[in-house]
Amino acid sequence: MRANNENGVSTLTRRSVLQALAAAPAVAALGSAMAQHKTANGPTLALVSRHIQWTDWRTGLDVAREAGYPGIVWTVRPGAHVEPENVARDLPEIVQATRAAGLDVPMVITAIGNVRAPHAERILETFAELGIVRYRANAPRYDYERDFASQYDEMRRDLEALAALNARYGTTACFHTHSAAGGVGGGGWDLWMLMKDLDPNHVGINFDIGHVTARNGNGWRDIAHAARTHIQSLSVKDVVAWQRNPAARPGDWPWRAEFVPPGEGMVDFDRFFSFFRATGFAGPVEVYHEYKAPIPGSDDVFDMLGTNYGRWTLEVPRDYFVSLLKRDVDFYKAAMRKAGFAVA
Repeated sequence: MRANNENGVSTLTRRSVLQALAAAPAVAALGSAMAQHKTANGPTLALVSRHIQWTDWRTGLDVAREAGYPGIVWTVRPGAHVEPENVARDLPEIVQATRAAGLDVPMVITAIGNVRAPHAERILETFAELGIVRYRANAPRYDYERDFASQYDEMRRDLEALAALNARYGTTACFHTHSAAGGVGGGGWDLWMLMKDLDPNHVGINFDIGHVTARNGNGWRDIAHAARTHIQSLSVKDVVAWQRNPAARPGDWPWRAEFVPPGEGMVDFDRFFSFFRATGFAGPVEVYHEYKAPIPGSDDVFDMLGTNYGRWTLEVPRDYFVSLLKRDVDFYKAAMRKAGFAVA
């Protein structure tokens, strides 16, 4: 059954969570079948739509095609092309146009971290209607002023509730591994320990090799082996760890991970893709161009990651920007083919 919290927000009780999970096999099987159908030819290399938030989604779709991407991971969260409250109105048009252009939408990025996230059910309902199974979820954060054991108990309950909600819609939450201080799952281990007893058709991991390498170095292989059944999607970027930050404030730790173009950092892409090829991985591979690029004719650099739609202005020529995307796409396609993946 449902209960309302002090803010009047509908929540799932623990009993209803367990009932939903017990009653979910048919829906889970449908979600699994849909995922297999959409990835039958191997992983889909997809552009993260944050990189095209300097323009409208139609132009962004053209940019992705010009760069050679087989797919786009669109984003439904504040500041993106699709605001969460408008998901039922805006996302179907974007997804249909993307598919009509010959590109896949293998997953969607969201701000959902638990069932209390604003518009969570409307978002998942829209995904189900569009046949989108996987979505990227926000991992929780640690409170360093509180005992961790009690926080883990709370996180497990949140995962159980979200698993039940996903079971209802045939969707899978893929929690992102982010290396920033305080993020649960930056190294992967804590996320996996929290969800290892839950059905990976309902909750899993979006394994970001750049962030996991920043946290673990070559220890990424340990967590990849342990969590492989729950790794539902991959995120790729390269990193150099650690670089001294000359702009660090007094008293702050001055070292940081510096993300760089693929092939220029620490990530062992050969072993990474070979491992996941050996496990039969067939999920989405979302690409981040999360680095600074030189601005032609200037000593300044351009942040390829960008910011919110409506606020970000492209500071370099479009053709130059597309050439950087294409360079990275070609790198990843070559690395995946070398590992034995069939890549469009």
